[in-house]
Amino acid sequence: MEFRVTVVASGDLVPAELRARWAAQGYYAGQGIYQLFAAHVRSTPDRTAIIDDDGELTYAELDSQVRRWAAGLAGLGVTAGDTVATQLPNGRHTCIADLAVAAIGGVVLPYPVGRGVKEARSLLTRSGAVAAIVDPTHAVQTQTLQREIPGLRHVVVTSAPVLGESDFQAVAVDPDGPARMLVSSGSESEPKLVLYSHNALACGRGAFVQRLIPPGGELRALFLLPLASSFGSNGSTVTLARHGGTLVLQSKFDAGATLRLISRAQPTHLIGVPTMFRMMIDHPDRPATDLTSLRVVAPGGAQLDAPTAEACRLAFDCAVVNVYGSADGVNCHTALDDPPSRVTSAGRPNPAVAEIVVADDHLRPQPAGAVGEIIARGPMSPMRYVGNEDLNARYRTPDGWVRTGDLGVFDEDGYLTVVGRRKDVVIRGGANISPAEVEQAISAHPAVRDVACVGVPDPLMGERLCACVVASGTLTLEDVTTFLGAHGLDRFKHPERLLLLDSLPLNPAGKVAKDVLRAQATA
Repeated sequence: MEFRVTVVASGDLVPAELRARWAAQGYYAGQGIYQLFAAHVRSTPDRTAIIDDDGELTYAELDSQVRRWAAGLAGLGVTAGDTVATQLPNGRHTCIADLAVAAIGGVVLPYPVGRGVKEARSLLTRSGAVAAIVDPTHAVQTQTLQREIPGLRHVVVTSAPVLGESDFQAVAVDPDGPARMLVSSGSESEPKLVLYSHNALACGRGAFVQRLIPPGGELRALFLLPLASSFGSNGSTVTLARHGGTLVLQSKFDAGATLRLISRAQPTHLIGVPTMFRMMIDHPDRPATDLTSLRVVAPGGAQLDAPTAEACRLAFDCAVVNVYGSADGVNCHTALDDPPSRVTSAGRPNPAVAEIVVADDHLRPQPAGAVGEIIARGPMSPMRYVGNEDLNARYRTPDGWVRTGDLGVFDEDGYLTVVGRRKDVVIRGGANISPAEVEQAISAHPAVRDVACVGVPDPLMGERLCACVVASGTLTLEDVTTFLGAHGLDRFKHPERLLLLDSLPLNPAGKVAKDVLRAQATA
């Protein structure tokens, strides 16, 4: 028997009448994340829930551990509405923690392994976390922070978790109440904390994943990105709780190990950033890997160029879906049946996920063909930013829209193309250059395997553009600029420096670490 604790969503910046309308349209399930998960436990207890470095867990086995962890947290005094932070590698412990916090009616704050002590301190303090669950390698750092943060009462290490009885009775929460904070990997001085409700996370984001499942198909999703990232939140919350699928995980991305895992676990969906797919395509073991189980590869988190999309289609022999989205509250992706020519667009908006408008500086909708800021509002819309009211004032509107800071354009058929960020520009002698535009152009060069462009300081021009390239064979700056000139890119947008690398560095969220590239290019 469950007892109900109502969490009041008074901090929701989306008008209540909009949430009610989306519920009436059937976009919301009206249940908490743990309750959705528990329904799959009852209906398919022997179905495989997780395949990770430690083996496999069925739904019944996973639920038993979730209930024991939930009882342990409750025994520590963690109650409904409390925030529990987690810093864990991809694996069963991440999912157990997510679901256990949901079972006690708490709010989980996952942040990726690799975040430094400065960011960890900021996240733990601003979120008001009362407990943190960490793996052994982060125990000392977090315990040190505990002495600095009065509200952080408990640090739980996964090697010795605090456990209770497996008959723990879950709390039934308000589905429009807070469930999870997503950590942005954007360009703010410190990461943004974005608060999502159960409905917005499991159902709004869940509708995005639903469109990736072919009719009559199953969902065995291998997440190459950290589950603690925005994209990775579609793991335990959506793949398991919403859709009852199987989650395939490895603690750290490695192209060769991932290929071996695909052969062994036979996933249907492969989800990561374009750089990860390029690494797998180029790996010598790829031609001998059994990839026949794959139905969808879904690159996201960075711009997808046409050569990478075509290389994915040929190498993995399945549908390629380009995903655009962010923790702030926007998602759009191409469809399974879109023609290959559309794959570098962001697809057409799904009303069950988010309505999207391209707007001018006064937030007036722009016609097809006009570039403007992408704003979004829909069932996946988060409640608010946490710990920074200035962000709510800057990026949220009174009628529920989220200002993403991304620039985009719709074509006459309703397809969205993302062309860059308002802030992500290199200013050379007063002229604005979009690195994303130049990256797309350079990626078409036959010798380029991967590319990212960054600005480097220059005493004369202010900034100059540096192309950081992974190349097959010899490549010079003149080769690049000659190619760009032949393909019509304005001369002032051409890179003036070239940095050749064996691979592009990735940050803890699995995206290209442009701060690292800037430091390398500057040096």
